[in-house]
Parts: sequence; C-alpha cells; structure tokens
Amino acid sequence: MLELFHVKKDIPFMRWARSTIFVSIAFILASIVLLATKGLNLGVDFTGGTVMEVGYPAAANIPAVREHLARNGYGDAQVQNFGTSTEVLVRLPVKAGVTSAQLSEKVLVVLKQADPDVQLRRVEFVGPQVGKELLEDGSLALVVVSIGIVIYLALRFEWRMAAGAIFATAHDIFIVLGVWSLFQWEFSLTVLAAVLAILGYSVNDTVVVFDRIRENFKKTRIADVAALMDNAKTATLSRTIITSGTTQLMVLAMLLLGGEVLYGFALCLTIGIVVGTYSSVLVASPITMWLGVSREDFMKPTKPESGAMV
Repeated sequence: MLELFHVKKDIPFMRWARSTIFVSIAFILASIVLLATKGLNLGVDFTGGTVMEVGYPAAANIPAVREHLARNGYGDAQVQNFGTSTEVLVRLPVKAGVTSAQLSEKVLVVLKQADPDVQLRRVEFVGPQVGKELLEDGSLALVVVSIGIVIYLALRFEWRMAAGAIFATAHDIFIVLGVWSLFQWEFSLTVLAAVLAILGYSVNDTVVVFDRIRENFKKTRIADVAALMDNAKTATLSRTIITSGTTQLMVLAMLLLGGEVLYGFALCLTIGIVVGTYSSVLVASPITMWLGVSREDFMKPTKPESGAMV
C-alpha cells in the first residue's frame, strides 16, 4: 500500500467514539429539522422557468448584470457564466400570466439597456410539470443508489459492519442536505449529481477501513475490539489522507476556477469529502463496535471430518 507516512503507534480513534457519535447524531437531527422547516431552495431545473443564453462582445460583468436586472424588477433571476466569460446564462422562475417568449423578450430589452451589443443565443422553457418530474426522478435515483449500496454492503460484510457503513453514508447525505437547507443555496441537478457522487465516495472510503478491520479480526491476536479498530484505521490513515487530499485538490480547482456553472457541484463535493472522510474514520466503526461485532463473526465454522461421530 502506498504510504505518505508511517505511524508506529496506533492512534486511539475509538477513545473519541462516544463524543463523535453524539455530535453526528446532533448534526443529523438538526439537518432533518432544517429540511422539514426550511426545505431546499429548488432551482429552475425542478420548479420550472425560463433559461436564456446571451452573448456579450467582451467578458461579461456578472455582478453588474445581476444588479441591473434586480433594479428593473428581476431580482429573482439567476445569472452565471456559461462556457466562456462572454457567454451568460440567465435563469428566471415561472411568472404568472407571462409566457416564456414574452419574459425572454422583456429581459433581453433590459439587458440591452446596459449593453446594446448583447445577443440572444437561445431560450428554453422548463415547465413546472417537467421540473416536478425531474425532482421525482432525481429523488428516485437517490433512493435506488442508496438501496444498491445497502445490498452491496450487506453482501460484502458482516451485517453489523454493513449497518455501520449505511449509518455513516446516511450521515454524510443528511449533513450535506442540511447545510444546503441552512444557507438556502440553490439545489439544482448538478448539486443532485454531486450528492450521488458523495454516496459512492463515502462508501468507498468506509469499505477500505472495514476491509482492514476484517483482516485484523482474521489475522491478528488483538483481543480488544476498540484497539483492533484503532490499529486498522491507523494503518489505512496514510491512504485515506492521500485519497481525500488529492480528490479535494481537484474539487477545489473546480470550485475556484470552474466558474459558476460548476460552483454548486464543486461546493457540494468539497463539503461531502470532508464529512465523508470524518464519518469513515469516526462514525462507521463505533456503530459497528456497539452492535457487538467480534472475531467469531468472521471465523468460518469448522466442518466435521468425514466418518467422524457427530
């Protein structure tokens, strides 16, 4: 295994298990309360609306465009770069009594007041029914992926380990959605894609730790379960830091340099990687230990020799 560093003495992760679990449960409950009371700020992808792509002769000043639209009665417009610095995407929610064509024409007039050279590239309308279907399909995708992960973990590990991994994965998703609800950031299809990516990332990290724990149960003579888990997590710590660190560097590059089109996706992944690494080390294992996992759970029953008396 590639190691960035080697720790000779096991780090007592499980000493903090009770505290980390209580903190995690508190965050999960807070996230559920936020989702139940404030909900998610669903974007045009889910609620329906008009999407306009306009082109500027030079790099567009996005804050100035937002401010100009707000002064003219379109404060709810979402403005961001699309592709290049001269291409701008304007998302507008559904307005009662106004068609998509009428709305786009009015907004284009307003934009031309600030810059007569602005050109309309395309207009798309996402109806409320289509947005509702996208929300339902996205939620279904989240549920199906979660069920698939549950089945995979149940087949690969002993059920107590599967339960710990499932709790840790649910912990990550609830916290990410709770943060999105708290700050009322726009929840779009790209953010939903990031949530699905976090599911896979979190499970992968947990599986690596659990593989080492299972190996320790089979091959070492460490009697104390907490000490055995500390040994496994210390042994995989370098790998965890390398994987999380390199992934986070890539995501931070998207966050800082990818523009507003990728901003929500990258921000969601940034939070998810931090939370997922934390849960893999400090949440999944304590749950497994408290459910009573032991060495006997990984020992194959001995078969009686042929001809022996039973």
